[in-house]
Amino acid sequence: MVAPLRHVGELEELDDEATAELLVLARRSVAALRSAMSPHGFNVGLNLGEVAGAGIADHLHLHVVPRWQGDNNFMPVLADTRVMPQALQATKSALEDALAGVEHSRIN
Repeated sequence: MVAPLRHVGELEELDDEATAELLVLARRSVAALRSAMSPHGFNVGLNLGEVAGAGIADHLHLHVVPRWQGDNNFMPVLADTRVMPQALQATKSALEDALAGVEHSRIN
């Protein structure tokens, strides 16, 4: 999840600098996730408003979700089940290492 420091609930409330920074950080997140987890693709998006699924009131944020061919994204819908293929601490460590590497390299 990528979130601006300023607490705003609507995209049009961000100035141009914050909007650009949001995408730069999303790009950096994609690069780190690609390096750490080798996903086949990504879902990147915003949920604007409660009816659209925004879960944090008045704090816009961008989701960066790695995806794999055949992943089990149907599980929460069909079986109300969450599947964790990796311990959260292991994921955190891998992403910290990858973000440190992305920070020192150029992202194209």
